[in-house]
Amino acid sequence: MNRELLPVATAARTRAVLLDLVRPYRALALGGFAVMVVATSIGLLTQPLLGAVVDLVASGEPAAAITTPVLALVAVAVTQGGAMTLGLALVSRLGETVLARLRERFVDRAMRLPLEQVERAGSGDLTARVTGDVSLIAEAVRVALPEMARSGLAIVLTLGALAILDWRFLLAALIAVPVQWHTARWYVRNAGPLYARQRVAGGAQQQQLLDTIGGATTVRAFRLEADHTAKVAERSNTAVSLTLQGVNLVLRFYSRLHVAEYAGLAAVLVAGFLMVRSGAASIGTATAAALYFHSLFAPVNTALVLIDDAQSAGAALARLVGVIDQPEPPALDRPKAPQIEVSGLGHAYDEGRPVLHEVDLTIRAGERVALVGASGAGKTTLARLIAGIHRPSTGTIAVPGEVGMVTQDVHVFAGPLADDLRLARPDATDADLREALTRVDALTWAETLPEGLATVVGEGGHRLTATQIQQLALARLILADPPVAVLDEATAEAGSAGARVLEKAIETTVEGRTALIVAHRLTQAAATDRVVVMDGGRIVESGPHDELRSSGGRYASLWEAWSGVRTTSENPLE
Repeated sequence: MNRELLPVATAARTRAVLLDLVRPYRALALGGFAVMVVATSIGLLTQPLLGAVVDLVASGEPAAAITTPVLALVAVAVTQGGAMTLGLALVSRLGETVLARLRERFVDRAMRLPLEQVERAGSGDLTARVTGDVSLIAEAVRVALPEMARSGLAIVLTLGALAILDWRFLLAALIAVPVQWHTARWYVRNAGPLYARQRVAGGAQQQQLLDTIGGATTVRAFRLEADHTAKVAERSNTAVSLTLQGVNLVLRFYSRLHVAEYAGLAAVLVAGFLMVRSGAASIGTATAAALYFHSLFAPVNTALVLIDDAQSAGAALARLVGVIDQPEPPALDRPKAPQIEVSGLGHAYDEGRPVLHEVDLTIRAGERVALVGASGAGKTTLARLIAGIHRPSTGTIAVPGEVGMVTQDVHVFAGPLADDLRLARPDATDADLREALTRVDALTWAETLPEGLATVVGEGGHRLTATQIQQLALARLILADPPVAVLDEATAEAGSAGARVLEKAIETTVEGRTALIVAHRLTQAAATDRVVVMDGGRIVESGPHDELRSSGGRYASLWEAWSGVRTTSENPLE
């Protein structure tokens, strides 16, 4: 399947979504900004007070004369600290609130993406966005946003204070601006595309690692270790090369900033010297001006350095917005019928490469049908189409109601076992949970867990075996109680003993339901009402187990091969 990464939003669209997220919290934004303006303005009284102390000392005033300005400095420090803390708290609350809304919109949209689109992009692309990109934006919101707000206000108000002291001090300070402006533009122009390429390269690298590690068995079986190692190395080298380019860019960025800082400071000091010599300013005023400009070093550098974080966060945000902006697929509107009716069904994951061809199939109400065939025959695709996970390229599917599906890949959510079961039916009582577990022969082991049904399972919790995980999935299906059940190789991850346990549990689970079972072992097929054999995306045989076994056709060959290798690890269906 050709990789087609999920889209990335344009800068204009990213800004529009960000403004839309912030709009409901305008009052919080304005309140935080106003408090920070007050705090920064109070802090700007520090330099004139220090200048006053210098003038008092230079004029030979007694030590007691500096008591008032010193007390004023203490008051400024305390008041500014309190006001700035409040302002930063409001800005942080705004950032966290907007971040929460962004996460909700992204997760909601990601969960509704067509599975075909996710599979074409590769799970690594979506995983990188929901983990790395979200984390990057969260870090920017928690660190960069408050610092950028504080630094921006400090720069603007400090320049205003310089102008109040004397316009010539401001003019001298502005000598640094052209260098800083040029440096910022140069950095933004180069950093934006570079960080975007880094995020894409990171997603591609993660996808390759997932493909290589997740498919290790297949890779080894086909002796593709060298080929996959080379692909991992290629993707890793690309990511490393882009990272080193970013490091070099940052180093050049800092060197240019230092030139601007010292050029501006030299200009302010020269202006102060000339003005003091001519009597246009006192030593204290010149000192205050120099301190004002020196105090700009930190906020200017912080603001410009945060451009780095802003570029990375912007690239990450564009990737999230690219997913959020994906059009909502139309609701899957399938006709209702008293039984499953599949007519003229065709499907292709890639255009021009169909995997199903004109499939017709009827499954009567309450009938249990096994779907068998060699790997690549189209079994899983047909099962997913009937379950409603994929949309067919051609043809129609009618079902009698909701369809529940259990696959070989079952996720156990982190939390109490009871909560995991209640995902299928939130209002289920403890008695309902125990009954479902009893029907899949899982209550005994569930109650012997350290805390019974309250035992935390999943990530960081008690580890369940492959068989127990599948029993849990079957218990969820029983709790959901859909009229149609689709089981796609639900015994594939269990060993022989586990498979026997699961086969018995499956029989209980599908009792009273219309069931389609993609059989991983032919013993499953033998226990169903009818066996449907697929080959090359077509149905080639259909009938009861005994009838097909004695007919000498494709199923008979599969059964003979299965009977001959049942004591080995081989499987003719793999």
